[in-house]
Amino acid sequence: MIVPTIREHECVREYVANARRHGFDTDRLHFVLVTEDFCDTGSMESMLEEIDVSGDIFDGSAREAWFAEQGIEEYSHLIPEASHAQTSFGLLYLWAGEFEYGVFIDDDTLPHEDSDFFGTHMDNLHYQGSIESVESDEQWVNVLHETDTDLYPRGYPYSAMDETVRTETTTVSEVVASQGLWTNVPDLDAVRILMDGDLDGQAQTRLDADDYGEDFVAAPGQYLTVCSMNLAFRREIVPAFYQLPMDDNPWDVGRFDDIWSGVFLKRAADLLGKQIYNGAPLCEHNKAPRSTFGDLANEVAGLELNEHVWELADRVPEAAGFADAFERMADELLAADVSDYENGEFFAYVGEHMHDWLDCLAAIDADGVRTTRSARSAADD
Repeated sequence: MIVPTIREHECVREYVANARRHGFDTDRLHFVLVTEDFCDTGSMESMLEEIDVSGDIFDGSAREAWFAEQGIEEYSHLIPEASHAQTSFGLLYLWAGEFEYGVFIDDDTLPHEDSDFFGTHMDNLHYQGSIESVESDEQWVNVLHETDTDLYPRGYPYSAMDETVRTETTTVSEVVASQGLWTNVPDLDAVRILMDGDLDGQAQTRLDADDYGEDFVAAPGQYLTVCSMNLAFRREIVPAFYQLPMDDNPWDVGRFDDIWSGVFLKRAADLLGKQIYNGAPLCEHNKAPRSTFGDLANEVAGLELNEHVWELADRVPEAAGFADAFERMADELLAADVSDYENGEFFAYVGEHMHDWLDCLAAIDADGVRTTRSARSAADD
């Protein structure tokens, strides 16, 4: 359970209580709290002891020590400072520990008491059968499409709005990620929060469980926003699920780490005939008030790039696995003509980090997770 936290680590108590309430085996839960040197890691350790679950706490110093212990100090740049994208450290920890499943939980969320949070995520990851499939004429699916609102989630391209939605029943057999959605504060970007009339970084509109309909998948060839506040996944996707290097970069591009990683994951899943399950379990999103204009300042540097990154991912026609798909998408970012984009050089920066991510995983895993570019090129020839 990967929890980035600098404020409300006590949320872990509620998730563990939910597991016990619904009979989920808490011996299966191992918490990794990703935090900062200025936070009280002692109180986090005490909390884990009090609620009797295993876990580790990594502030900045502990992360540096972990990289050194693994002998991979050269890859420490993959984890940006003071960024939500530090969740990528949890992915490295998972990979080194050979865990089969991971769960992202944001510290401003809580589980719904009447819902088996962990059990539902595990059921979704093992689901085989019929489910609603959603697509649109814009090649994007709004995860809030069934709510009685006009909201679009953070990261949804502005050019894909006002889409025509089509649904049908499909059969799924290989679910690799389970995205739970949210009640209370919707996950919106700053522009949409301002349009909803809110200056405190939240939104005037609130959501509850009745706003949502059936669980669903986005059809093959379609994209959707993937938010890491409530997300379970299989180990196999880690090579294609790096949370991109946001905030701590020369262009100050931020707030799209999970969005872009979701784009790459969806394309990889489509190429491999696998699915992302969306809907339950819902969590309560209690986003703290903050300046909407502050969020806007963090987002604006990447808004134009967000309109086009999915088009680059969509150019990849085939892949032999998640690592291969991610490598091919990295190559597309490196080769992209960005002359007309604001901060377009950031795409190459991301592509380089994506290659480094695969190299880092290969360094952790003696069996390796990627085909080198030279070997792959030879094979293609």
